[in-house]
Amino acid sequence: MQHGKYRFIVGFLALPLGLYALFVVWPFIQSIYYSFTDWTGLSPEFKMVGFDNYSRLLDDDIFWKSLQHSLLFALLLPVVTISLALFFAFMINVGGRKRKNGPVISGVRGSSFYKIVYFFPQVLSIAIVALLFAFAYNPDSGAINSVLRGIGLGDVQPLWLGDPDLALWAVMAVLVWSTVGFFVVLFSAGMASIPGEMYEAALLDGANRFTTFFRITLPLLWDTVQSGWVYMGILALGAESFAVVQIMTTGPGGPDYSTTVMVLYVYQKAFRDGQAAYATTIGVALLVVTLAFAAVVMRLGRRERLEY
Repeated sequence: MQHGKYRFIVGFLALPLGLYALFVVWPFIQSIYYSFTDWTGLSPEFKMVGFDNYSRLLDDDIFWKSLQHSLLFALLLPVVTISLALFFAFMINVGGRKRKNGPVISGVRGSSFYKIVYFFPQVLSIAIVALLFAFAYNPDSGAINSVLRGIGLGDVQPLWLGDPDLALWAVMAVLVWSTVGFFVVLFSAGMASIPGEMYEAALLDGANRFTTFFRITLPLLWDTVQSGWVYMGILALGAESFAVVQIMTTGPGGPDYSTTVMVLYVYQKAFRDGQAAYATTIGVALLVVTLAFAAVVMRLGRRERLEY
């Protein structure tokens, strides 16, 4: 059975690993290389400048603003999104009342419908979501301020995306709305696989819903929660935050750079300002932040695996 095992494994792994190295690892190596040059992205000619781009990065106030905003996204968005998703999934799958002649543990009535409703934003492109909320946030004709006027709060008319103090929080709210449904379905699938006998035994011992969640549901779902946390953090640092900020905000990234995130700053420097080398330098910093975030989450979330 062992004869030719390694040739068999290498034969299957060679092609996917080669493609991964070509399309993922090699572009990272190229980006690090170009960060030590003065390449504009428009000309094939460039020269090595050493650590000049990194020295410039340390003195760039906009970069530090974008780093602050990206870190805020990475820290708050996973906390809010994962917490809401766990709450909704628990209510859908375990939070229902006991029905006559039914199981002790059950979800709320219409749980399948709720899963569809929560997952619906995932069907929409993030670009469409950003456009819809950009219209909704319009201070003059947007749906949100119109509702405020309709309920007698006409004096409360925030500028939303035009207010430097509110714009970033408005963008974060859109990201939470657009992503929480995915994790609701993900956690619901995990909760559905937990044996109901565990909940029944806990309830017979006098445990309430709060206790069963923290003593049974969360520990048994911890691996899924940890993976979701890392995935949500990567979304917050990457494509999702770029798309929403690029489409929704003025500038984009405004007002007064109040919504500029690192991935947007990379795009602006590379394609708007023709500073590809400096953009790759910011990209290297973003790579370090992303890897550090994933490492911290995996380290802090490490615990003994529970089986059932």
